[in-house]
Amino acid sequence: MVLKEIGRFEKSEAVDVVIATDEFRGEKGVDLREYVKTTKYSGPTKKGLRIPYSKWPKFLELLNEVKLE
Repeated sequence: MVLKEIGRFEKSEAVDVVIATDEFRGEKGVDLREYVKTTKYSGPTKKGLRIPYSKWPKFLELLNEVKLE
């Protein structure tokens, strides 16, 4: 799996959310993952999700339904 980081934002002082593209088992997708920054470990965690490109249009459709009030 080769990750190509698109961007990141800070969730908290010790956690960033990283958005990256990747290829897993021959299928390209988008990875949204928490990365920790501590003295013991810095790097990706299991907290996150991977959305295959084939599901990306549906994901965007659902995101557009989110109402921020």
